[in-house]
Amino acid sequence: MYQILKQIIKTGIKTEAAPPPDDAMRVAPARLQPQILEVLGGSLNMRLVDAGSCNGCELELHALNNAYYNIEGLGIKFVASPRHADMLLVTGPVSRHMEEALVRTFDAMPDPKLVLAIGDCACNGGIFSPSYACRGGASGVIPVDVAVQGCPPAPATVMQGILTAISAQPGRAPD
Repeated sequence: MYQILKQIIKTGIKTEAAPPPDDAMRVAPARLQPQILEVLGGSLNMRLVDAGSCNGCELELHALNNAYYNIEGLGIKFVASPRHADMLLVTGPVSRHMEEALVRTFDAMPDPKLVLAIGDCACNGGIFSPSYACRGGASGVIPVDVAVQGCPPAPATVMQGILTAISAQPGRAPD
């Protein structure tokens, strides 16, 4: 046991540093004011909705919880209920069967709410749009704040999108 503790102390923390926000990911003008950042405090609760994806994006989102990316170390965690969520993550093209569930999840979230489209399919429908079974990207169903491109996007890119969504508007300093 002593040898293991000695090795842990010798190795130190090996997590990746959080990436800076990227304003190029913003789809719409930022709706989150600096005053709302104070309401969120030091934590952010996210709800994930798989609107019909291949699960590639979900695998990358699961990687955010591992020790290397350590998203919970930044105060960001996943929750099971949209009523507890500050941010909605949408993956996959919005299928006809998931459209109502996505809208109901969005409506159940308290204000202020943010929406991230994760992956090419959630951003614009990907290879599945246009189709009789697909409504396209999430922005055709609910308002999207930040779009994270990629098939699937890397965990660091997803983390960058999350930090972009919660950052203050460009050119405005928090009061």
